[in-house]
Amino acid sequence: MASSSTTVFASVVGLALLLFVGSGSAQLNTNFYSKSCPQLQETIYRVVEAAVRREARMGASLLRLFFHDCFVNVSCAHIFLSIGEKNANPNRNSARGFDVIDSIKSAVEKACPGTVSCADVLAVAARDSTVLLGGPSWNVKLGRRDARTLTRLVSRFNALGLSARDLVALSGSHTVGQARCTSFRARIYNERNTLDASLARTRQSNCPSRSGSGDNNLAPLDAQSPTTFDNSYFGNLVSRRGLLHSDQQLFSGGSTDSIVRSYSGSQGAFRSDFVSGMVKMGDISPLTGSQGEIRRNCRRPN
Repeated sequence: MASSSTTVFASVVGLALLLFVGSGSAQLNTNFYSKSCPQLQETIYRVVEAAVRREARMGASLLRLFFHDCFVNVSCAHIFLSIGEKNANPNRNSARGFDVIDSIKSAVEKACPGTVSCADVLAVAARDSTVLLGGPSWNVKLGRRDARTLTRLVSRFNALGLSARDLVALSGSHTVGQARCTSFRARIYNERNTLDASLARTRQSNCPSRSGSGDNNLAPLDAQSPTTFDNSYFGNLVSRRGLLHSDQQLFSGGSTDSIVRSYSGSQGAFRSDFVSGMVKMGDISPLTGSQGEIRRNCRRPN
């Protein structure tokens, strides 16, 4: 049986491959572009704000894109190079927002040609998306370089160096965004003992039991406040209203129950620990210094 920490990790990134963590984060700092691209933060925020205004779901998508890149591709914008990664089953129709990152990168290149990496653009965009959805802000450490190849290093979960508390907090990103019917069909039809009956009935109306019918129909991960970054996700878990099986596992009589309960009762504790987890996640083995490159186009190496 999988450990609770492994289950939490699966909930956060929805991926089976785990990456080795190096020690390259020491060269990152919040003032990395203060002289070479002083208008960076404003430039990125302007594009993200417009994208989220057009579609609130995009904020959740950009945040999720950062998760995918950090956990699977060690914070080096590897996900933009790998067509296979974008189309892998966990990411298909889930990892989205590439066009928005392209727009941000284009604006950044006009302001500071050949200076800012796609990996750093993605990190700042994830922070800005969180803020625009009502979540906390933090100073993003910068100075990452972009990968030139599609090489991946595979290792065990404990190499990530994140605690169960970090991962429960990061799971709280599911307070925004939506899931496809295929992601929760089994739960709403088969898990009656761990799912609120009224939620099951509501979701069944838009997600038929037969595979292949309505597979791409969407439902909010947090029906209470689907476009607001708050702690209601954790209250949902306590009330057996977690839409995804992997989410509800965080509150199912295991070691993470107390963490979920504490976040459900304290918005401040959740926001503080989420910020801490995001900073740690951004430190996962980035390329820095002379490693990698600064891509002009996030979709291909120079």
